[in-house]
Amino acid sequence: MKLDVVLGLQWGDEGKGKIVDVLAGNYPVVARFQGGPNAGHSLHFEGKSYVLRSIPSGIFRKDATNIIGNGVVLDPITFRQECENIAKTGVPVKERIKVAKKAHLILPTHRLLDAANEAAMGKGKIGSTLKGIGPTYTDKVSRNGLRVGDILAPDFRDRYEKLKNRHVRQLSQMNFECDPDAEEQAFMEAVDYLREFELIDCEYYVNELLKTEKILAEGAQGSMLDIDYGSYPFVTSSSTACAGACIGLGVSPSKIGHVYGIFKAYCTRVGSGPFPTELFDETGERLRKIGNEFGAVTGRPRRCGWLDLVALKYAVMISGVTDLIMMKSDCLDSFETIKVCTSYKVDGKETHSVPFDTYAAVEPVYTEFRGWNADLTGCRTEKELPEEFRNYIKFMEDYLEVPIRIISLGPDREATIMR
Repeated sequence: MKLDVVLGLQWGDEGKGKIVDVLAGNYPVVARFQGGPNAGHSLHFEGKSYVLRSIPSGIFRKDATNIIGNGVVLDPITFRQECENIAKTGVPVKERIKVAKKAHLILPTHRLLDAANEAAMGKGKIGSTLKGIGPTYTDKVSRNGLRVGDILAPDFRDRYEKLKNRHVRQLSQMNFECDPDAEEQAFMEAVDYLREFELIDCEYYVNELLKTEKILAEGAQGSMLDIDYGSYPFVTSSSTACAGACIGLGVSPSKIGHVYGIFKAYCTRVGSGPFPTELFDETGERLRKIGNEFGAVTGRPRRCGWLDLVALKYAVMISGVTDLIMMKSDCLDSFETIKVCTSYKVDGKETHSVPFDTYAAVEPVYTEFRGWNADLTGCRTEKELPEEFRNYIKFMEDYLEVPIRIISLGPDREATIMR
């Protein structure tokens, strides 16, 4: 069997939670392979809304197995809160969730380091969500981190104190005033809670499952936030591309099947960093209001702009996307004219490539389309879609050279057209 992958192709917030929830009905196993609780995946069904931060989006599917892979960084406090909230709805979280022993733990002092680093950068800050993600991955790479499997060791408390003291020294050197003991009791209680789950050797577990089961791997954030191929340094601390699924779950590239790439019909971004098609006018504000573009975890207003096909084709190339999924098309229902960026001008020269220099002055070159001026939210078949919208889809497929298989026309599971 194959491991199919779902990725965001922009700067995150593409709507991955809904799509994984929709697709999960076809998969007995859903696995998160990177990122941490800075990623909020929103699900809407049966008149209710849920935001998942660390838990895979298959959690509400009966009999589904949900794996938190070794590429994830896990905050026990947040994880416990999230699990207990979901358990109140009747979902047996401890039966449905498996956690990789090699996933790294976010300590309370990691979050303090995150805040200290942002404060030290001043105007040059990267826009961190302050959830401790970056410092945790830093400890992982520098070989100082604590992993989930460590909580089973008899000397776990000593290992914790060693890393905490390292952080305290760093915070002291940065002259950052804080109380490093403030959340320690909550952390230890959450670690006790985490011990009640099945902790797995993820690489063995996943590869054994693949002998008989299909698995859907769920990415967090977006491709343009990839640590290697995103708009560095305004990126996350993990690989958000398809290759990250191999590393984050312990599978070989030959096991990858479909790669589903999710994008919005327009672009958004949270935090700092380049955004060539960003709109600072009434149109940008209108997109924000119609699309309710505020962070699911942070509540921060998202920057909004027209669709950037140059960046989107780049992301498609990096991950070998086989199937595209377009979200929030209905948010453009009332626009007379719709613009799409089809090339850049950099230093006066037109290009179809994303420039190396993150700070380069990029001028978007647009192709304009006549809007469809129709309510798409009630459409359930392709035949119901306006001709102008179908032309818009055809143009994107020709440009990206990948078919758009799914069109989302609203937040609910049912507001989805499979092509």
